[in-house]
Amino acid sequence: MRKQKIFNDPVYGLISVPDGLIMELIEDPAFQRLRRINQLGLSHLVYPGATHSRFHHALGAFSLMTNALDTLRHKSVEISEQEYQASQIAILLHDIGHGPFSHVLEHSLLKVSHEEVTLYLMHHLNEKHHGSLNLAIQIFTDQYPRRFFNELISGQLDLDRLDYLTRDSFYTGVAEGVIGYDRMIKMMDVVDESLVLEEKAIYSIEKFLVARRLMYWQVYLHKTNIAAEAMLRGLLELIKVHGEVGKHQENLSYIIDYQFNSNYSDLNQEFVDRFLALDDTDIWQLLKQAQNSPYKLCSYLAKGLLNRKLLKIQFSNQPVNRDFLDEERLKLEKQWKIDKNEAQLLIKEGSLDLTVYSHLEREINIKTKENRLKTLSDVVDLHSFLKTETKYFYTYPNKLC
Repeated sequence: MRKQKIFNDPVYGLISVPDGLIMELIEDPAFQRLRRINQLGLSHLVYPGATHSRFHHALGAFSLMTNALDTLRHKSVEISEQEYQASQIAILLHDIGHGPFSHVLEHSLLKVSHEEVTLYLMHHLNEKHHGSLNLAIQIFTDQYPRRFFNELISGQLDLDRLDYLTRDSFYTGVAEGVIGYDRMIKMMDVVDESLVLEEKAIYSIEKFLVARRLMYWQVYLHKTNIAAEAMLRGLLELIKVHGEVGKHQENLSYIIDYQFNSNYSDLNQEFVDRFLALDDTDIWQLLKQAQNSPYKLCSYLAKGLLNRKLLKIQFSNQPVNRDFLDEERLKLEKQWKIDKNEAQLLIKEGSLDLTVYSHLEREINIKTKENRLKTLSDVVDLHSFLKTETKYFYTYPNKLC
């Protein structure tokens, strides 16, 4: 019997990992780097306990995948050893392409999505392990004919979401995010190679959708978090303009200046090496460096993030009046002696959209007591979850209050 490695997880308890390929992937520097990538970016400025890493989340999702596969096997779903391991690998590596501060800098530091970088890194690791990840990549990219494996990783009720809602709720202390992940996994089954949930799970699914909405508005899209993210993105834009990345930040300079033509296929080995050398500590070092910048606005934003002196933010249910914003920016230009572009970084407008459940995507399928299949929208009134909620906002410096 293969030896097991044990990880003590504060959310699920002991997580067992089989010795061999999966353990080798966990021990790889590309995966170990996730220890230094914060799962929730700057949310610890709102919730002090939210300092858990992408490493935590990847192991947690791996644990839920193992439980789900065992549940399906117990219900006589045929899953080979190769499929079992490949599914574990696919969920384990699903976030390996995240850059520093996770989603915060995804489209400002990198011009491609973390999913594209993840796929490139999975191919990179596949070469390193002589093709052992071929099936995992097929499952991850939804190229494998047995679609329920991909649905466990990427869907409207996947193991990724089950873990991050559970884990983020635990570390932030936001009890509204608690979900019955264990019950939903026990209710999973497979019909015609698609993932279904038994009808007994309906109330747990509804609670999951409510928790998802509350976690987004209370944590992921919290107004203070949005203001801090705007400051970090604004600082990065100024740094690009003024060339403020120091000589000891060569990897960061390379990534900032990297030109993407289309997608992950543009990446090369040098990009991989420099990308994998970056983590949150490089951005914090950049902030510490930028606080002494001769450019007043760079220094202001860096000090604000380091000392939690953040921009104010105003939310509204209606778009912000453009004339009002122009007037406030003009005031700021004169008061602070900055140009129009710099004023727009401080008084910045935006909007936040949230759709909790979409009937246009692959719906959650329910298996009734009579063994008939129905979509969730046929079984439950999803009106409140289907509509897109939009909030508008603008940021501004405290001195303008």
